[in-house]
Amino acid sequence: MVKKKVAKISKVKRNNQKRTKLSKQGKLKTRRHKKAEPKSQPKPVKHADGDEEQSDHGEDMLHMVEGDDLSFLKQAISQRSYQLLKKIRAPGGDQERGPRKRRKGGHSEDTDDIEKLYENESSALASGSKRTRVMLPIKTSKGLVTRVIEEDEDYVKNINKKKKLEEKETVEEDADSNKDSDDEAELFSSSTRNLELEKPVTTAQLLACRQEVLQQRKFRIGILCSGLLENPEGRMKSFKPLLDFMEEPNPEVKITVRKLATVSLLEVFKDLLPSYYIKVLDVENVILKKATLQLRKFEQDLLKNYKAYLTKLEKLASCLMRKKGDTRKFSLQEVQLGEVAVQCMADLLVTHPYFNFSVNLAQYLVTFLDNHSPTVREIAKAAIKKIFKDDKRGEISLEIVRRINGLVKKREHNVHADVLEVLLHLRIKDVNLDKEKEDELQQKKLKGRKMKLLSMSKKERKREKKLKELEGELQETKAEENKQKKQQHLTEVVKVVFMIYFRILKQEPNTKLLSVTLEGLAKFSHCINLEYYHDLVNVLDELMESGELGNREQLHIVQTVFTILSGQGEMLTIDPCRFYTHLYRNLLNIHAGKSHQDALILVRAIEVMLIKRRKKVSQQRILAFTKRLSTLALQLLHNGSLSCLGHIKSVLQLNKSSDILLDVDKSGGQGLYDPFLEEPEYCNAGNTALWEMALLHRHYHPLVRKFANFISSGAPATGVGSLSLDLAKLTAEDLFTQYDGSTMAFKPAIPPPKKVEPKQRPARSYISNASLNEQVKRVMESGPTSGNFFKAIQDRN
Repeated sequence: MVKKKVAKISKVKRNNQKRTKLSKQGKLKTRRHKKAEPKSQPKPVKHADGDEEQSDHGEDMLHMVEGDDLSFLKQAISQRSYQLLKKIRAPGGDQERGPRKRRKGGHSEDTDDIEKLYENESSALASGSKRTRVMLPIKTSKGLVTRVIEEDEDYVKNINKKKKLEEKETVEEDADSNKDSDDEAELFSSSTRNLELEKPVTTAQLLACRQEVLQQRKFRIGILCSGLLENPEGRMKSFKPLLDFMEEPNPEVKITVRKLATVSLLEVFKDLLPSYYIKVLDVENVILKKATLQLRKFEQDLLKNYKAYLTKLEKLASCLMRKKGDTRKFSLQEVQLGEVAVQCMADLLVTHPYFNFSVNLAQYLVTFLDNHSPTVREIAKAAIKKIFKDDKRGEISLEIVRRINGLVKKREHNVHADVLEVLLHLRIKDVNLDKEKEDELQQKKLKGRKMKLLSMSKKERKREKKLKELEGELQETKAEENKQKKQQHLTEVVKVVFMIYFRILKQEPNTKLLSVTLEGLAKFSHCINLEYYHDLVNVLDELMESGELGNREQLHIVQTVFTILSGQGEMLTIDPCRFYTHLYRNLLNIHAGKSHQDALILVRAIEVMLIKRRKKVSQQRILAFTKRLSTLALQLLHNGSLSCLGHIKSVLQLNKSSDILLDVDKSGGQGLYDPFLEEPEYCNAGNTALWEMALLHRHYHPLVRKFANFISSGAPATGVGSLSLDLAKLTAEDLFTQYDGSTMAFKPAIPPPKKVEPKQRPARSYISNASLNEQVKRVMESGPTSGNFFKAIQDRN
């Protein structure tokens, strides 16, 4: 067998192994080092004070140098040649130092020679006229060879230019914000320096100077905004000068520049803000990707600038909110600037209703609904209406409604009607408070069954099957999570809205908010709990009997009551006869004048009362209201007349016994029709006819004439006198809104009159009697004379 070669071990390694082995066995003897005695250092040589003063003080040295030496030294200093100084040695310096110790592995004399050689060569190159650059040396067999090249002046200049440009760009980016404020502060002063201040300055020159400053501000704002939109991550520093423009100090262009900066930043934020909520997270101890860190930094910077923008908007809009004791007077320009700030906040809330600070914006805008300025109220009202219309989650709507409730309660119902008018635009038609309680009970039952199955079942397959079925039922009752949350928010909104309405009815029934409250109750009455119906109807009846309400409020009360009774309140034992009387009595108070706006409320009330509840209305009341509607159609505008005829059409089609109103033969009646009686049940409307149709046949609107002909023909579905399919589908409310002429648009459009040209031109008039014709010519040619009339007659004879 071949013996394996043993690897050799170095002495150092073997010594280390022995030391380790002995140390483990405890046999290693520690060395006893002797304490090192400190060496006595030589005492420093103290020179005499006179020598120090002589060496330091060289006032007489200049006189000791000769003229030629002095010129040589000056020339060496100007050429930066200090080779002469290197040859100077201090006397006794080498002897005092003593012999140098050699370094390990090197020769000190050789290194000194190399250093001297390098210094001599560099000094020689420096004395040359051309600029050189020392390259890395090359190692050869003979030693190191130094390399020196001459630099191209153009190349060096180009490199220097590039470096300067890069430095300028970095400096400009960092100093833009500081520099802009200084430049802009001096901008107007620099432009005014161009004016000759010694001479009187004209108005045209001042205007030209102001226009120049304004154009420069506009250009600057445009550049910054376009840069932000192109590269928002890299140009985040541009927000600071734009925010500074919102506090422009120059009085000549202050208002204009502030408006421009405010509106420009609005457009920038509308484009840059994301649709999600930015959460502030503590990610110091969390390792994130580079892209995530950049996104986080961008979001935080954007949020910081957005907050600063909102703060400045609030400062600009503060002039519109007067507090007690505030006697400051603001100019018209400052008020207009405040209106612009309110408009910007409204646009931001409409565009990004769920971004950061949206709740703050909503609460701040609600306070402007009770502002003394109608313009500001319209801005806030339009924004909140838009939010209510487009809100798909219900969270921001709930915050606004809660804020309105607090505002009305805090000011003790002494607010403008606009505060409650916005509530009419809430989308809460599908909310049912009673159904919510039923769903909660159903969920409790299903959860109880689920827990029972979990504890009682033993076989896994059967239990999983039954659990899946129960989970499906639970999901059906819960629906999706987002829908459930939305429904919860809308339910809370309904509760707060009815809290406001009921408090106004109970505490302040005679305020200016009553009309809006009744209109809201009429619109959302289907959402009220059944337990409140009876008390609400009694309260509304007391308001009607008080006689202090206007015609519009009474119509709202009637609409509310019949909406309640046609929905979930059908089971209530409430007699609505008094409300029939109220409506019948107030019908003819509406006319084509100022009260024509109330016709839409009447149309909706009649729709609920006569159409939806027709089975609960007596025949005499149906005939009485039909006759009163035909009379009302004569005193309304064409859209009101069409809506009344639309209701008559529906009554004739749904109640065959109402055809009696089309019969003109009333010989077998029970009495005479009394149009002035306020009770529709006893006015004997069945003993009259719809004579008004004869007048409506000559109406100015073609569609009214068509409807009058249709009703006179007995409302046929097809055949002679029938309506087209498009018109037959329209309801009374559709006819009122589609043919509304308040926008100065007549529907159908009136055709322009045709130009009728005469077939023949009229012939010229002439005198058939020749002698008379000659006499007339002679008189006309002779001109105006004061001749005798009788003489002219004699000449003729």
